[in-house]
Amino acid sequence: MKGDALYWFVSHMLDAFIWGGELTGDENLPNQGPAVYVSNHALALGPIAAAASLPVRIHPWVVGDMLEWEKAAAYLNKDFVEPQLHIPPPLSMPLARLISQASVRLLRGVGSIPVWHGGEALETYRISLEHLLAGQSLLIFPEDPTQAMDEQCKMTPFMKGFARLGELYFERTQKILKFYPIAVHPELRKVKLGKPISFNPNNNRANERVRIRSVLESIIRGMFIEMTLQDYAGIPLPH
Repeated sequence: MKGDALYWFVSHMLDAFIWGGELTGDENLPNQGPAVYVSNHALALGPIAAAASLPVRIHPWVVGDMLEWEKAAAYLNKDFVEPQLHIPPPLSMPLARLISQASVRLLRGVGSIPVWHGGEALETYRISLEHLLAGQSLLIFPEDPTQAMDEQCKMTPFMKGFARLGELYFERTQKILKFYPIAVHPELRKVKLGKPISFNPNNNRANERVRIRSVLESIIRGMFIEMTLQDYAGIPLPH
C-alpha cells in the first residue's frame, strides 16, 4: 500500500535515533484493524514515541497547517522551534523553513490525515472514515492546547471530536469501533498500551462522545501516573 514502506522506514529510524524506548501492554494489541489509538502528546515526543513503539501501521492525525507548504514553517516556528528548541528570532524562522522542507514531505508520504476545525472538519472525518473502512488504523492526539496543563502528567484536557469516528464507522458498517489508550512517558522512555474502549451504539450520540473522551483521558492519565509511581518505587512494570 502507498506509503507503507516509507512509514516503516521512518518508524524504525525514529526508534533507533530518537526514541529507543520500551512498549508495555502489547498483549492488548488487536489481531487486525481497524482501530483508533489515542495518546497523550508529550510535546514533540508523543507522536515520535507512538510511531516508533507500536508494531502497527497507523495513519496519524496531524494539524492541517503541518501538511501545507505555505503554512508549515510558521506553525513549526510557533509550536516547536521557539518554545521547544528555544531558538529565538531571527534564527527561528529560517530553521523552521528548513525543517518544514523535510517534515511536509514525510508527513504526506506516510499518509497523515489533516486535522481541520469548523466546517473543514468534515474533510478530516471523511478521510479518516475511508482509512477505517479499508481496515486501517489511526493515531490521534486529542489534547486541547488552549487549556491549562496538568503538571502531574503533562497533559491538557482532551477534546471530544475524535469520538465521532465511532458513530460514523457504525453508521456505515454496523460494526463496533474500538479506541485504544496509549500513555507516553518521555522521562522514562516508556509507552504503555491499555485495554480498548468500545463505541456504544445504544448510547445517546452526544453523551457517547463525552464518555469516550472522558474514559480515555482518565485511563491515559492513570497509566502515566502509574508508570511514574512504579519507577519511583523501583517496581518493574508488568509485561
